[in-house]
Amino acid sequence: MPEHRARKHHQDRVAETLREEIGAMIEGELSDPRIASCYVSEVALNPGGKSARVYVAIDNAVPDMAKAESNTLAALESAKGYIRHELKDRMGVRHVPELSFLADRSGRYQTRIDELLTRSQKWAGKQAARAPEPEPPAEPPAQEDTKANG
Repeated sequence: MPEHRARKHHQDRVAETLREEIGAMIEGELSDPRIASCYVSEVALNPGGKSARVYVAIDNAVPDMAKAESNTLAALESAKGYIRHELKDRMGVRHVPELSFLADRSGRYQTRIDELLTRSQKWAGKQAARAPEPEPPAEPPAQEDTKANG
């Protein structure tokens, strides 16, 4: 159905434009000191286009991730009105979706999963090195064929 494909394509384009524009605002225009070094990783636009979830990832160089994450999200929530106003001017649209900012923790989860997999591979390698080699099974005693003799 071409009309659904076109609508999806339009939503993808709008979401990508939102991601680029909000990212540019975070990098240069928002001067709130609570905003840590971060970037917009994804914008998920709801099917109706009335609201969008903006996923913000904090750089790992920050010492206290939890505090930086909460401060950054609070600062972005307080600047939401300015961001929507600027988006309306830049995109040239009548309606800008309602924005909700969420922390994107997928990068940290991926790092933790990789760390655990590496640790388990090292542990398995040590276990294999410590285990003695299994002895080959003993040959079963040869059985006489009673049918051939009988």
